[in-house]
Amino acid sequence: MRPAFSAIVDGALIRCSITADRDLASPVFCLSLFAPALVAEGGTLLRQDGGYTEVRLPDLTAGLPHSVVLRYEAAGFRPANRAWLPLGPYLRHAGGTLALPPLPAGVRDAAEAGRTSFDGLRLVPPPTGWQPDGGTVRITTLAGDAEPLRAADALARRTGLSALLAPDGLPLETRTDASLPADGYILEIGTDRIVLTAPDRGGLFYGAITLLTLRQTHDGQLPTGGVTDAPRFGWRGQHLDCARHFYQIATIERLLDLMALFKLNRFHWHFADDEAFRLEVDCAPDLWRQTAFRGEGELVPGVFGGGIRSGGSYSKAEARALIERARGLNIEILPEIEVPAHALALNRAIAGLRDPADSGDERSVQGYGQNVVNPALPATWNLLDALALEVADLFPFRHLHLGGDELPPDTWAGSPEVDALKAREGLATRDDVQGWTMARLAARLAAHGIRPAAWEEAARGSQGGIGHDALVFSWTGQGPGIAAARAGHEVVMCPAQHIYFDMAHSADPDDWGANWAAIVPLEETVNWRVVPDSAPDIAARVAGVEGAFWGEFTTRDAEMEPMLAPRILGLACKAWEKAESVDGKTLRGLAGHYAALFDRIGWARNRAA
Repeated sequence: MRPAFSAIVDGALIRCSITADRDLASPVFCLSLFAPALVAEGGTLLRQDGGYTEVRLPDLTAGLPHSVVLRYEAAGFRPANRAWLPLGPYLRHAGGTLALPPLPAGVRDAAEAGRTSFDGLRLVPPPTGWQPDGGTVRITTLAGDAEPLRAADALARRTGLSALLAPDGLPLETRTDASLPADGYILEIGTDRIVLTAPDRGGLFYGAITLLTLRQTHDGQLPTGGVTDAPRFGWRGQHLDCARHFYQIATIERLLDLMALFKLNRFHWHFADDEAFRLEVDCAPDLWRQTAFRGEGELVPGVFGGGIRSGGSYSKAEARALIERARGLNIEILPEIEVPAHALALNRAIAGLRDPADSGDERSVQGYGQNVVNPALPATWNLLDALALEVADLFPFRHLHLGGDELPPDTWAGSPEVDALKAREGLATRDDVQGWTMARLAARLAAHGIRPAAWEEAARGSQGGIGHDALVFSWTGQGPGIAAARAGHEVVMCPAQHIYFDMAHSADPDDWGANWAAIVPLEETVNWRVVPDSAPDIAARVAGVEGAFWGEFTTRDAEMEPMLAPRILGLACKAWEKAESVDGKTLRGLAGHYAALFDRIGWARNRAA
């Protein structure tokens, strides 16, 4: 006999069935949900820690199912799809723990959506200019030896696209023209040779990526003619949340390869959040040692599918190797630490970061209490100054994302130390205090030649917020980005309604993902303008575009893949294409041609999308 577990959505309720493989006296049902929950029947609520929930059950008899009914605590929260069901379920009992079978997770295999075609150059992102001459040339390999070409060849070989370079291939000549835009290139595709002209390594690499891609999407029969191309934005990013779910280095390397195929050049590495700090640092070894793993008996319990035990950390050697791998793909890595909020793990691992006299009762949107550090305490700055500089110094990009998002409404309301800070610094509100905090830490970075970055909330505060030439990421929509740009900040647009890839593809209850921002089908990834028509004045201050993938619903690395594919095509278009000519119908047609590429490189995709 094996233990069994199942759960279904019944309106606002979640009905669970638990069958133990042995008799158990008063076991505790441990699980995680997207947000805090209540027990409607079948047990007694013992503990909540964000969405992590413990329910005391009556005695269980081996082989006899027991029903537990849950519902989300917030009245407006209703399970939208399978991702909202329990993750990481297990039983705690007098003899230890008993893992329950996990529910099927991730995007389910579906019947192939009807493919549509695109009558033109099958390239994402589309080039700035394409002048076909009506001919074609059969290409298996190319003969060239420039380093950027070899980098593209290595990418092709390890992803399964087959070698791009060979001595007997069609001649590929490279030329340099410093007058072309950065990362731009010109391709002259003829029947007897190809000429690739670029101003820099990035342009040569992207020209080779274009040839590699066209070989796949045009089945080896390339149309001849001229391609003129250059990116609209210098920041073309993809974010990955490695705090909620620990991704293996090999998985991150696969993501970097995918990014390179779509000419994305910034990897936003989110390895710190409420749930963990996963980079090994010398200034605070207890931080990563005590929070890298979560689950039974750990500082952070099994939130977001952590189960009995899960996690890991990244060594400095692994980080350096990843940086080197990324640079070969023309990608820079942006590391992120999270302050002052999203600091639950920080507070649990490091003593002295909260005012002991604080009588406040702030609660984060994820349901956590005490997930904010106190900026009025010397101990906080002793840690943050050292942590920020050590992390930033590891990454040659010389940028550090400081977080600054989702500060709970009543933060510091009961802290005498913060009251005194407000009086000294002329601050009135919690946003003023956060703005002062972000500005102080940003100044510390700027003094060492490091550019600070933060989420949109960091621009708030009576003194103007973070300052110090910080890069501001607009995530709840484009409105905060417009406001930040008009206030003088440079902005990266990453609106959740369009390029948060943890959002569900559809409203189907059998789908997977969140829906708090929107349902995001493929078409919605391009149905927006990076510089809104209502705000043409901000164009010079928009640094670029970034997609995001958060890990609240992720229990295995592979579950990330079909959430990104094929929607990453839309991100690539918005980040690169100046004219923003790709609409939903066009993107759908291009996606049909890219299905074979995703399959060839072994990247799982949402076949129904």
